[in-house]
Amino acid sequence: MKQIAQNYKTGELTLVDAPVPACRPGGVLVRTEYSLISSGTELMKVGEAKLSLLGKVRARPDQVRSVLDTLAQQGPEATFKKVMNRLDAYTPLGYSLCGTVIEVGAGVTGLTVGQRVACAGNQYALHAEINWVPANLCVAVPDEVDPRHAAFTTVGAIAMQGLRQADMALGEVACVIGLGLIGQLLVQLLRANGVRVVGIDISPERCALAEEQGAMCAAGPEGADLERVEAALAELTGGFGADAIFLSAGGDTNTPVELAARLARDRGRVVDIGKCSLDLPWNAYYEKELDVRFSRSYGPGRYDPIYEEQGVDYPVGYVRWTEGRNLACFVDLLAQGQIELDRLISAVTPFDTAAQTYEQLDKGELRGIGFLFEYPADVALTRTVVRPRPAPAETAGRSTSSALATKPVRIGFIGAGNYASTMLLPHLKDREGVDLAHVATASSLSCMTAQRRFGFETAGTDYRALLADESIDAVVIATRHQSHAPMACEALRAGKAVFVEKPLAITQEQLEAVMATVAETDNGRLQVGFNRRFSPLLTTLKERFGATSGPGLARYLVNAGTVDPSSWYADASAEGTRFCGEGGHFIDTLAWWFDALPVSVHATSCGGVDDLQITISFDNGSVGTVSYVTTANKRFPKETVDLLGGGKAARLDNFRSASLWAGRRKRRWRAGLSVDKGQKAELEAFVQAVRTGGPMPIPLESLFAVTDATLAVSESVTRGDTLKLGSRLS
Repeated sequence: MKQIAQNYKTGELTLVDAPVPACRPGGVLVRTEYSLISSGTELMKVGEAKLSLLGKVRARPDQVRSVLDTLAQQGPEATFKKVMNRLDAYTPLGYSLCGTVIEVGAGVTGLTVGQRVACAGNQYALHAEINWVPANLCVAVPDEVDPRHAAFTTVGAIAMQGLRQADMALGEVACVIGLGLIGQLLVQLLRANGVRVVGIDISPERCALAEEQGAMCAAGPEGADLERVEAALAELTGGFGADAIFLSAGGDTNTPVELAARLARDRGRVVDIGKCSLDLPWNAYYEKELDVRFSRSYGPGRYDPIYEEQGVDYPVGYVRWTEGRNLACFVDLLAQGQIELDRLISAVTPFDTAAQTYEQLDKGELRGIGFLFEYPADVALTRTVVRPRPAPAETAGRSTSSALATKPVRIGFIGAGNYASTMLLPHLKDREGVDLAHVATASSLSCMTAQRRFGFETAGTDYRALLADESIDAVVIATRHQSHAPMACEALRAGKAVFVEKPLAITQEQLEAVMATVAETDNGRLQVGFNRRFSPLLTTLKERFGATSGPGLARYLVNAGTVDPSSWYADASAEGTRFCGEGGHFIDTLAWWFDALPVSVHATSCGGVDDLQITISFDNGSVGTVSYVTTANKRFPKETVDLLGGGKAARLDNFRSASLWAGRRKRRWRAGLSVDKGQKAELEAFVQAVRTGGPMPIPLESLFAVTDATLAVSESVTRGDTLKLGSRLS
């Protein structure tokens, strides 16, 4: 299928051949008929991508703060890799479309194949021939509604949510500042609610269009034009001023905010819908005691993954107008003929000219309000894209030794998110003796980005096609946590060697399923991404520390930091707790250092469910504590480890430096600019084991025991006692 995408690093717009997205549970596959270009939001995004790196920094100061925090914790090399990975990727465009359901995912009710729907979401309702859209972001479109009009539904819901935030009443007067697409729809929605409207815009054409659609007066923001608007408001309100001002303009100017104070009545409402400067003139807003409100996108439910992705609706008795109900309400108004959109459609262009259309809009060669892409009726449902054969020059740097050239390890990746793209794949790209055979991701553009950057032979959205490929020797699983164990079981049954990112499992049942699969298939070719034990700095420290005559002690302090509540990582009910997600790293490091297995765990919660103090006992008498903290300063080092025993002491400081106290001497050495936590070495060990058929880098017994100990932490917190680990595994 075709999809328009932009490389945020270069600003280049491309119509790519992408695989059809997987039809995941909770949503539907939709073949697009028409999609709407948001000439405001999307062109701002297109323009931002064309800026220099310095220009991008100035445009996104919020991201700069995040980068500085990462720099303080992880060093310049890791930070640079993360930034470049986010920049050098295909990013989608679009968020409003109308199409036909072609496949229904598990758990979806109320939507059927062949049904026409309007869809929303800047991650879902994209400019692509086929999209996967969660059920709560789809609404049915009656036969009497023109599909071109239904493609406006998302933008209509944005305007509708702004209207609801203003609490308008019959007979009131509103002023809409900014008469672009959202402003024009606001004019119609306000009129449909019995509200009299005036408008302001710098474009005479848009002002004229607003008056055609029912505005009592619409004119420019200065001079005689503004006086005409003020006169109309005075006549409509008896000189009091507008009851509500809607800011639907964009740009850096503060004029809309200043005009709002001038035109609003005493204690009026100012509702921000667009993205303009909001430097509020304090005196003007104070003297009128203006009520400033914000309208967040399509309505309640927006940016809530439980609502949008998991399909959990808000009870109507508590939230009358969710984003889904706003979408449905706009479609109802279209069906009733209360919204007229033909005058807002400036052009309908074939989708195969999408890149040219954006360029024309960006250069101002196309003028108007609403622009639609029209899509072909027949689209091939291909879920795999084959990369063109590379020219000989592309492989010039690779080894030509007969042993490696004739028998490379062919690797398939399931998942290619930020971690896989920055910490795993760069170590395998162009590595001698390795062929990156196939990458599978749920997102069409994600797998295409991975194929372009790392040279996979094929890319697709069906991971089972990868498992069925007999030419693939090993599989790397780097997906969300809840899928690790089930996918690992499938890959083991397919006879593959498996590298699965931590955690191996998020429940005891998942861990036991993996152990049972290993026993049933006699396939123990399994490695978990416990990379710390492979860190060059840490392995050197252990060598120099040397053997001890008795058990040791260790103290591991982890400054884990906060996680955005909207991130999938924070969804403990679906993906496991935060400690479950990464705690295996720390327990495995201690098990490796002591050369022992954990046998008991005692954990307490300190001030919150994510802040933990954990004591782990090992089968050789050693004891380690892990302090897992999410509430400390972001720039404090993430990981500090103190290791003691046999009259010696050692410290690892965030993988940047190591110190050893032995006898009367203290030795210290640094890692340099890079922070190497062992990913390269762990992958080399995995590839070597697959190639030679030798033992896997970490014994299965240790993988299972460490995972069991990690899972035991939450249970220990809940029960408030020490858990013995051996009896937990059936």
